[in-house]
Amino acid sequence: RRTDRRPTTPLADADRPTCRVGEKRQTEIPTPMSGSSLKAVVGRGLREAGARLREKGGAEIFTRHRPSMMLNMKKPFQTNDTFVAPTASVIGEVTNWDESSVWYGAVVRADSGHPITVGFMSSVGDRAVVNTLGPDVETLETGFAPDVHIGHYVTVGAGSVLISCRVEDCVDVGEGCTIMEGALVEENVVLEPGTVVPAYGRIPSGQ
Repeated sequence: RRTDRRPTTPLADADRPTCRVGEKRQTEIPTPMSGSSLKAVVGRGLREAGARLREKGGAEIFTRHRPSMMLNMKKPFQTNDTFVAPTASVIGEVTNWDESSVWYGAVVRADSGHPITVGFMSSVGDRAVVNTLGPDVETLETGFAPDVHIGHYVTVGAGSVLISCRVEDCVDVGEGCTIMEGALVEENVVLEPGTVVPAYGRIPSGQ
């Protein structure tokens, strides 16, 4: 028998375990991360990794702006050869036909239940705004719906404003023009920069 054991010191009352016979010892278990928090962390990591890879690959980095956005269960329709600039906004029930384009800073907003159509090879210039009247207006005084129709081969100049109007084919809308609700611009028309077409006005063909 070994006799070199060190003398043991009795434990003080404060150092004694508090667990009694028959009781389960409680241990602190770390709380697992919730599903939403885990998705947020993983998503942020993937976004940062993707941005880093694009930067290393020489890609141009833009802000997290959404050029095309669904609204009220209406998603913009775009063909494969439609160009929408990274800083443009195409919102709601908008139809962009073949080779049409929406340029930098332009807003095409169909958020009131009335559709907007941009025709074949037509372009909406920089900072132009195309929208419709509010949802409380179901028909215009002419009896037509307050939609926006931009025909084929139409150029909408930079900074122009179009509201619930109809522009026929082969029209050149100059910079800073304003076309109000119910107005009709017939085909083969050239509007000088700064032209204002009043509500329910009509520009005959060939002007």
